[in-house]
Amino acid sequence: MNGIQEQLKTLAESLGADIVGFCKLDKPVMGFSYAVSLGVKLADAVLKTIESAPSFVYFQHYRTANALLDTIAFRVAREIEKSGYLALPVAGSQSLGKNNPYRGVIPHKTVAVLSGLGFVGKSGLFLSTEFGSKVRLATVLTSMPLESELPVIENGCGDCRICQNACPAGAIYGEKPTIDGERNFDAEKCSKYMKEHFQDIGRGSVCGICIKVCPKNKL
Repeated sequence: MNGIQEQLKTLAESLGADIVGFCKLDKPVMGFSYAVSLGVKLADAVLKTIESAPSFVYFQHYRTANALLDTIAFRVAREIEKSGYLALPVAGSQSLGKNNPYRGVIPHKTVAVLSGLGFVGKSGLFLSTEFGSKVRLATVLTSMPLESELPVIENGCGDCRICQNACPAGAIYGEKPTIDGERNFDAEKCSKYMKEHFQDIGRGSVCGICIKVCPKNKL
């Protein structure tokens, strides 16, 4: 680990990050060729409150995790700028707006995979080698040259279909997940189902069932 990456990792962890990774992107995004991946672990006790439907506790926990990630990404970006490089923090829950609500600047899971922190499962979720799907992610795009410290991990779902069978929206499909989560997860179908059936819980589009049932979590 070079000096600046060690400093950034130490800063992120001191602010609450549980996983931190670095990578060069396959292609530039908004003019940036490098990225920092940041993740925080979700609480086991909170995930246990999810059964056949999301819970109020999970909804609030989800929002709090996103707020923490946004703060960490903001601080890491500031530190990078102090070193003379450009840095763009990408929020934990991102959207390109009304006309493209299911896409963001860059999939956080893609950056996490390129950083060697885990793989994308059939659910479309990022599965950390350490915490399974019990993580929320954020990203910092930057012009600072960064090196991946870990090799990219092959998909580890195998023949498992637990998340596919558990998804109440039937939004999980496909056998060969990609690192951007496409071709195996229908975000629009998931969101519409949540809003129709769980509207009484927060904004109605935070489910968590696929996270809860994933055997990689070891709850």
